[in-house]
Amino acid sequence: MQLHISPSLRHVTVFPGKGVREFIKVRVGARRVSYRMLFYSLLFFTFLLRFVFVLSTVDSIDGETKCSTLGCLGKRLGPRILGRRLDSAVPEVMFQVLEQPLGNDELKGRSDIPQTLEEFMDEVKNTRLDAKTFAVKLREMVTLLEQRTRNAKIQEYLYRHVASSSIPKQLHCLALRLASEHSTNAAARLQLPLPELVPALVDNTYFHFVLASDNVLAAAVVANSLVQNALRPQKFVLHIITDRKTYSPMQAWFSLHPLAPAIIEVKALHHFDWFAKGKVPVMEAMEKDQRVRSQFRGGSSAIVANNTEKPHIIAAKLQTLSPKYNSVMNHIRIHLPELFPSLNKVVFLDDDIVVQSDLSPLWDIDMNGKVNGAVETCRGEDKFVMSKKLKSYLNFSHPLISENFKPNECAWAYGMNIFDLEAWRKTNISTTYHHWVEENLKSDLSLWQLGTLPPGLIAFHGHVHVIDPFWHMLGLGYQENTSLADAETAGVIHFNGRAKPWLDIAFPQLRPLWAKYINFSDKFIKGCHIRPS
Repeated sequence: MQLHISPSLRHVTVFPGKGVREFIKVRVGARRVSYRMLFYSLLFFTFLLRFVFVLSTVDSIDGETKCSTLGCLGKRLGPRILGRRLDSAVPEVMFQVLEQPLGNDELKGRSDIPQTLEEFMDEVKNTRLDAKTFAVKLREMVTLLEQRTRNAKIQEYLYRHVASSSIPKQLHCLALRLASEHSTNAAARLQLPLPELVPALVDNTYFHFVLASDNVLAAAVVANSLVQNALRPQKFVLHIITDRKTYSPMQAWFSLHPLAPAIIEVKALHHFDWFAKGKVPVMEAMEKDQRVRSQFRGGSSAIVANNTEKPHIIAAKLQTLSPKYNSVMNHIRIHLPELFPSLNKVVFLDDDIVVQSDLSPLWDIDMNGKVNGAVETCRGEDKFVMSKKLKSYLNFSHPLISENFKPNECAWAYGMNIFDLEAWRKTNISTTYHHWVEENLKSDLSLWQLGTLPPGLIAFHGHVHVIDPFWHMLGLGYQENTSLADAETAGVIHFNGRAKPWLDIAFPQLRPLWAKYINFSDKFIKGCHIRPS
């Protein structure tokens, strides 16, 4: 039988076979579109049958004997089409083997585990392995490599902790030489500042900066960079606060290396009347904190011996043992109103910063009644550094924290802060700070783990005025992603983190930004073998 359709789709003629012609002619009316659609539908189903045939043939070649044609079509076209899900080609037994936990002791003393991917592939090629044996071998190799990677990472953190916590012999040498010079050379014992400049120390028409440090070289870099970049250095007053043991070397250095016309004051804590009167809350808190840490942490060996915690958690705990977190220099900023009762506004600088711009415009910033002018650390192009919120520092699983603060509030940074001391004296910020430090001690350090920033975030909560990020670039001491070009454009760069620029573990491409403010031909610098790199 033959079917003839006229080109206009208006006539259909059927010719039966076997030599007998029977003519059937159908005249189609005005329903032209319907028959045209019928024609295209026939073409579509013809193509579809061929497509299904090809897919079923491929399935047969791949050994998918249990897959029906429509089912295979569904699998090819996507999940849930024609009633089928997209199945995995990995045998179920492999999932079962890989999901089974493997203890550390099970791999001890084993010499048959491949050490590299190349050894593993050679074993697979040379041995006929079923799916289960393949999964067992793979699990053992990956687990062994994970253990070695974890141990190497923890050792790296431990070595960095030791390196960052110790005093380099060059800095120790510098302190000893300056102390000797202080005792034998009258020029190294000058009153700082000179008597005729003393009135400027309480004159609020000057720009007052405060630096607390027990590191002579670091303090020298901060002072040099501050004064060299100042447009009006004669209006700059730098108040350097140090401890008793560092006072003589610090005074000797700045006596022998004056930064005129800027005014430099060097004082030890015991020179402040307020500090010498009797009980000082920050000192009492530090003593308690040290006792609790020694009992609670168990030292670096106990931290490293923990086999269950992730390396970055171990790194954070090691950082809590750093001496700087128990240094009075790190806590003293909370008492600035008492230390400088005559001043209205100061800029507080950490000793691991470098000033690259004139900082006098900071006094033109309207603080809107706030106490602390700081850079926020939850916004910025560098997502590694500028992604810090309150939940990054405070333990929100503790009810004292979760009931009083919001985890996604933006954090801010210490290092370069504008403090309105007039506004501060009208608040209870210092009292709040010490209250929360006490609460943390009572809770076995469970509210936060390290540093003075967490209690600072709490004490200054609601008292922070956000300033432009230009004034404070962070992170140069714990990650090397910051480019030299970007760092050079910031007003102040901060080497916060373990890789301080005066240590051997400093990032070599960033260290020149700090080292250029040191005169390496100076006799004290040369005598202690302090070099640019």
